[in-house]
Amino acid sequence: MKKNIHIIGSGFSALSASCYLAKQGYNVTVLEKNDTLGGRARQFKKDGFTFDLGPSWYWMPDVFERFFADFGKKPSDYYTLDKLSPGYEVYFGESSSLKISDNLENIYKMFEEEEKGSAKHLKTFLDSAKSNYDTAIKDLVYKPGVSPLELVTTTTVARVTQFFSTIRKQVRKNITSPKLIKILEFPVLFLGAKPSNTPAFYNFMNYADFGLGTWHPRGGMYKVVEGMVSLAESLGVNFLLNANVEKINTDDADNVIGLQVNGENIETSLVLSGADYHHTETLLAQNLRQYSENYWDKKTFAPSSLLFYVGFDKKIENVCHHTLFFDTDFDLHAKEIYDNPQWPTDPLFYANFTSITDKTSAPEGKEAGFFLIPLAPGIEDTEALREEYFHKIIDRFEKLTNQKVKEHVLFNRSFCVNDFKEEYNSYKGNAYGMANTLLQTAFLRPKIKSSKVKNLFFTGQLTVPGPGVPPALISGKIASELIIKNQN
Repeated sequence: MKKNIHIIGSGFSALSASCYLAKQGYNVTVLEKNDTLGGRARQFKKDGFTFDLGPSWYWMPDVFERFFADFGKKPSDYYTLDKLSPGYEVYFGESSSLKISDNLENIYKMFEEEEKGSAKHLKTFLDSAKSNYDTAIKDLVYKPGVSPLELVTTTTVARVTQFFSTIRKQVRKNITSPKLIKILEFPVLFLGAKPSNTPAFYNFMNYADFGLGTWHPRGGMYKVVEGMVSLAESLGVNFLLNANVEKINTDDADNVIGLQVNGENIETSLVLSGADYHHTETLLAQNLRQYSENYWDKKTFAPSSLLFYVGFDKKIENVCHHTLFFDTDFDLHAKEIYDNPQWPTDPLFYANFTSITDKTSAPEGKEAGFFLIPLAPGIEDTEALREEYFHKIIDRFEKLTNQKVKEHVLFNRSFCVNDFKEEYNSYKGNAYGMANTLLQTAFLRPKIKSSKVKNLFFTGQLTVPGPGVPPALISGKIASELIIKNQN
């Protein structure tokens, strides 16, 4: 007889797990509180413009390939990928920017032109990054975070010093150009922590950047969601929208016996939550929660974000599909996120213009703009502050890229801390989960299997392996394997 399992949420980790569990013969039902699937990776459409509400970078294509291959499929069975050339552009000041090529030799050349001798150091750095990437993908990230022994392999023992050094120290050992340093330190922001707090081992993100390149699914990141949903449905997964889980029901022996959904009780003996971990535990009786409020409060969370989805009535000039604005103090902004949480004095920001690459995301002659400012989670969020910061970055954007855009805004929708809380039940309104610092890596992250409630499991960015879309796909696989192992 097939076992029933209910999955809370429909983000990437939940979709991934649903496919693996259905393949193993489980009756899988996915419960999504919102009216569309995808969790944070939903879409916003308006007047012929299409925006990805959440993730916008497609890195580590091999992880997506591995996921679909597990079901005898390929990404190309569901969506078309274009490699971006250049991968992205970084602004350091007025009319001062560097474009990151899709070709390693061109990247070496660009580094050498910026700082004589740096190409040699970059090659050494990327050799280490590639080796760490291979180790991470083959030996580490697919482990369930159950035991510290998972980290102990002949390869990781040889690299143990990299867990006690930092990205910042490694990057700055031989590179002195502030521009190149910012480019090399930027990828760890995807891990949700400062370069000074991120173990040097995580330089594998630089290989993901330079070595594997930046890609774009035609139609946006939501095409990946649609592909995964299509695969899941072909395997028999059932999806329920507007299904808000209000309580996890247990018996006297602390076994899962059901869920309260939209005020009604449904029976189930297995639950996997792809929703926010902290929120999920609030659905349990106090004595059945593994982690206290004090525990969560002491953890280092990845930033929240202030996002703007902007329709322009003209094409935007002097930018790439992905454009980063690092013309202000990187360290000050980081301190105002992690050390002294507050609205940033002079924020770094990121802009994304998918319509440069993908003509389907904006009407002809117009541009779809996505702007992101990293923020400390849990800070005050008001419409007045959102408006103030929109003008701050647009004024800078105009100056840095030497063009007028403010008068060409057709509409502007914002999304910030309060929305992350309301839409996704996100702890303190964080956008990316828990940072991958040394003390929040692997077995030191919240556990996939509840230690207090039988047959309750977790997946997603607060557990292993961590923040990001590729890790979410991996998390879904890890969680499903642990569930299957525990049922046998």
